[in-house]
Amino acid sequence: MPPQDARSLLERDGELAAVDAALDGLTAGPGRARGGLLAFAGSAGLGKTTLLAEVRRRAADRGCTVLAARGGDQEQQVAFHVARQLLQPRLAGASDADVRAELGGWYGIVGPALGLCTADGPPPDPQGLRDGLDWVLTRVAVHSAPVVLVLDDAHWADPQSLNWLAAFAPRADELALLLVVAYRPDELPAGAEAFRGLPGRSGHRPLGLEPLTATAVGRLVGDVLGTEADEAFRQECWAVTGGNPFEAVELTAKVRDRGLNPDQHSAPLLRDLAAAVKGRGLIARLERLGPSTTRLAWAAAVLGTESRLSLAAAVAGLGPEQAADCADRLREARVLAPAGPGRPGGSQAAPGAAVLEFVHPLIATAVYRAIPDAVRVALHGQAAWAVTDAGLGPTAAARHLLETHPEDDPWVVQQLRAAARETLRAGAPEAARTYLARALREPPPPGQRAAVLYELGCSSQLLEPAITVNHLRAALEEPIADPALRDGIVFRLSQSLAHSDRLSEAAEVVGQAARTATSARTRLRMQAEQFMWDAFRADEPDSPGRSRRLTRLADRLTGRDLTERYIIGLRAWDAVLRGEHTSTVLRHAGRALAGGLPWADEERGFEVPVLVALTYMYADRPGRAEELFATGIADFERQGWRGAHLSFGYLLLGYVRYRGGRLAEAEDLARQGLRLADRVGRGTPVQWYSVAVLVQILLARGRTGEAAALADAYDFREPFPAAVTFPDAQAVHGELLLALGRYDEAAAELAAVGARLDPRGMRNPAWCPWQLHLALAQSRRDRARARRTALDAVRRARRFGAASAIGHALRVAAEVVGGPEGLTLLAEAVTRLEASPARHELARARVAHGRALRASGAPEAAADVLRRGLEGALLSGADGLAAEARTELSRLSDEGVPACDPSATSAAAGDPHSASKAAATGTA
Repeated sequence: MPPQDARSLLERDGELAAVDAALDGLTAGPGRARGGLLAFAGSAGLGKTTLLAEVRRRAADRGCTVLAARGGDQEQQVAFHVARQLLQPRLAGASDADVRAELGGWYGIVGPALGLCTADGPPPDPQGLRDGLDWVLTRVAVHSAPVVLVLDDAHWADPQSLNWLAAFAPRADELALLLVVAYRPDELPAGAEAFRGLPGRSGHRPLGLEPLTATAVGRLVGDVLGTEADEAFRQECWAVTGGNPFEAVELTAKVRDRGLNPDQHSAPLLRDLAAAVKGRGLIARLERLGPSTTRLAWAAAVLGTESRLSLAAAVAGLGPEQAADCADRLREARVLAPAGPGRPGGSQAAPGAAVLEFVHPLIATAVYRAIPDAVRVALHGQAAWAVTDAGLGPTAAARHLLETHPEDDPWVVQQLRAAARETLRAGAPEAARTYLARALREPPPPGQRAAVLYELGCSSQLLEPAITVNHLRAALEEPIADPALRDGIVFRLSQSLAHSDRLSEAAEVVGQAARTATSARTRLRMQAEQFMWDAFRADEPDSPGRSRRLTRLADRLTGRDLTERYIIGLRAWDAVLRGEHTSTVLRHAGRALAGGLPWADEERGFEVPVLVALTYMYADRPGRAEELFATGIADFERQGWRGAHLSFGYLLLGYVRYRGGRLAEAEDLARQGLRLADRVGRGTPVQWYSVAVLVQILLARGRTGEAAALADAYDFREPFPAAVTFPDAQAVHGELLLALGRYDEAAAELAAVGARLDPRGMRNPAWCPWQLHLALAQSRRDRARARRTALDAVRRARRFGAASAIGHALRVAAEVVGGPEGLTLLAEAVTRLEASPARHELARARVAHGRALRASGAPEAAADVLRRGLEGALLSGADGLAAEARTELSRLSDEGVPACDPSATSAAAGDPHSASKAAATGTA
């Protein structure tokens, strides 16, 4: 929209002062520049666009890089319409090679959303795309600083762009980036409420624009009409416009064009003139220009912001010359903005390329709403054909097809499905879902209905898994001639059910498909899926039977394709759960990986590659586990999967490091995973995993209160998920209760874990050490029972064969047994753990061994072992354990035994986290 007359900036001194102050801070120079958000709110016609045009001018005068965009009433359904306006111009003229170099690893993620390239491969998740847009805007802010981003009519911005900018806005304070936004507060969409509440610079809420006073309107009238405009005339101009700057400017222009004398005798005519500026008066004025001109105005309103004359002519059914004449009449009537030199469509533009832009959005809205309903629907249908013929693509056509009535037209279905594919791969599943829902209403030809329902389910999966289930079940009820389509529907349905914590239904869906499959490879694929979902089920009715079937099948497969390798990988995981020897576990894991297990295969899921990586962790091969997780995380980031997938990657990598005793690193990774899980949503499976892992890490670091607070904040208690998790959520909760000294509750919780896992044959203490924690809880009341529980865990650990699991079990058994037998068990625990990668568990065993040696009357030996335990605790970041070791060493020192390095003791004094700091600085 062209800037209004500068006179409409009357009485905007406060707003302009805020702009100047913000620009002063932005251009303060290196090290002192400060960005932020400056928001203006006001109803239609109060001068928001004019104010923002002045912002752009002042920013450019100060040497700022200006990014500008405007929401459009007719473009709200076009995903990333605003983002493209902001960022595309900086890259659109570059070659593909230059764009790739500029965007780096984000090319395939943000390029399609910004219209810079076509989508290739699986779509990014919405959060991954937002992260990519964040990166691009941050890069612009850093390399082109200072930057002013101006967004006008934000209430009409597409939801994808608006939500992205609302989430990004708080970061502007950290950059040389000023966001200046204007919107109508009463029209801001519900999804943008977070944007409304964002604090601006210095914590101020959006600045509200007020109507002009009578004095300001009188001055505006005098500036246009001259000093002969008397006071009564000026007062009436203010009264009929209500101080609205747009209406006041338009009214004075009409008075001047009519040649009226600006005196009290003409004042009674002003109300009728003002009515012609908007509403029915505007429409009546438009209709007087003739049917062809009216039809061109309708076409421009349907096409939206900056529609080309050639397109509008095609929609209106006018020839080029006739359309140009009509456009001139609309400009003369101040319906369309002038097309002067330097403006799009001005004297230097080809006739068909002229841009039709309304003088004000109020006029565009009034014209659009005045189109008779049937005509408006027809014009949108014609617009869909016109933009398609112009080569603008199915997404440009789809927004018009949304406004048409269903007519059983295969072409409409084709365009909507193509648009959905484009927008889904560009990272806008909401828009894809809207297009496909409309395609269903067309409706599609009978043979395509299942495919449309399948595509609709895929577009809903990240947003509403339960809705996805309904669409996919409906798809399976349709006649399906393509076996590959049926297999895809079944797989996606089982995945959606599983991700909705409906694992039994997921397993049944693929189980039924396996029983009815006519192809051997399809049957094997469905069996693989059923084995996987059954393995995750907490309520699996025949886990030992499933394990036997899996073993028989996996042992005869060679791993010739991905399905076979998935089954072999599941066999490796099953061996972990059941505590088979590590040699068996590693043999099957190696077979599964021999031909590769992709982490980011959209048609397969990432569960099996994760399980195979974890088998190496439990089998004391953390280095190999880390390699696999690093590969998976890189694959997720490359695909833009930065929601649940990346969260799992980070938190489970943190779990690997926790198991290896690198607790500070583990905590950082787990917190990063939890932050990503929080973005996915509360109560989701990934959040359960994240909280469980972080609670265990905090307990290992001796921060029990913090672990309890985290559990409370996330309602980490019953009911627990219906899925088998790692670590087991209920077992971790029992461990937390034990650390809090709630022994009876812990015993009951942990006994329930055993009652759930033991009948299923899941008896590996390396995977779930519920017996060890239960033995500690039982020892408070029944040491004999606790002894039996602990020694059974030792037996199970020896069967598995991992040194870390054996050492852990021996340490706990020693604590329960006590006496000389306990001392012997502790000595073996230390020996075992020295041969394992579990350095935190080794430190725990050494501290316990040193304590037992001191109690047995061997103070010198105790001091040596305790010093080594303290060193291990410091290196592991186990601050609570380090404090225990220091206490024991202090007691030995009191007894006259030279026990510790004084620098290590002083390093930890008074700081609960200084043990790890001391290790990091070398003072220990």
